[in-house]
Amino acid sequence: MRRVFLSAAFALAVTFLAIPAHAEWGFSGAPNPNAFIQSKNMTLELQCDRIRFAPAAYEDAQEIQEKQGLSIRFMKNGSTEVGAFQAGTANSSIQIVDNYPVEISFSDKADYDFILDQIASNAVLNLSKVDQDVTYGIFDLKGSGVAIKALRSACGSSNADTAPSMEAPEGIVYCGGGGVKRQIEYVILQNAQDQWDARVTVNGDTIRAMTAYSYFGSNQQPPKGFVVALLGEDRSEFLVFRDGDKDWLEFGDYEYRKCN
Repeated sequence: MRRVFLSAAFALAVTFLAIPAHAEWGFSGAPNPNAFIQSKNMTLELQCDRIRFAPAAYEDAQEIQEKQGLSIRFMKNGSTEVGAFQAGTANSSIQIVDNYPVEISFSDKADYDFILDQIASNAVLNLSKVDQDVTYGIFDLKGSGVAIKALRSACGSSNADTAPSMEAPEGIVYCGGGGVKRQIEYVILQNAQDQWDARVTVNGDTIRAMTAYSYFGSNQQPPKGFVVALLGEDRSEFLVFRDGDKDWLEFGDYEYRKCN
């Protein structure tokens, strides 16, 4: 997580880029709530937990994905930067989706809340390279506050509507641990809508996770009985094993045995 607040003005390399894209912010509700702004050659879309940005050139989208980084700058006017967030591998997942937009999914909800707060309260948004003063796109934030308020309200309702699916899965239960005893259960979704294709419940609290069947993508021979790795959105890692009639799960330094 990297958040930076600055008080000094910075000079943009190309003068015309300092002019934000003048367009109206809009909002689209269920089933996929999003706040968005479209200029004649760029689109920015804010979803419940991620950003989608279609720059003017496809090459820019490729570069953002290759560099795995994007500087998100918040400005109170056309020249004064008051805050910034550096999106990268440490705090987000960056990929091209639907053939063109760059999608930035944030690991920590607090980071995304910070970004939404800054967009709603400032005048201009500058999306640029992480390693130099080269701008991919600038957006006028007038009206963004209303759109983001609607987005947050819709996302809250959406989360409430889907809450039952985040309750404890029905499957094998694993028990064990050291000083802190845990009961762990998981389910792999059949029709996942994104990379979070599994749910893991630890002592009643459920998180999203993604599956990995290649032992973290390495070429080494996986341990005997390895079934799947569950990589939690909170960076937790669960390794599932099955060997004959034995089922167990490894989490941290502890082993959890089937107990149901």
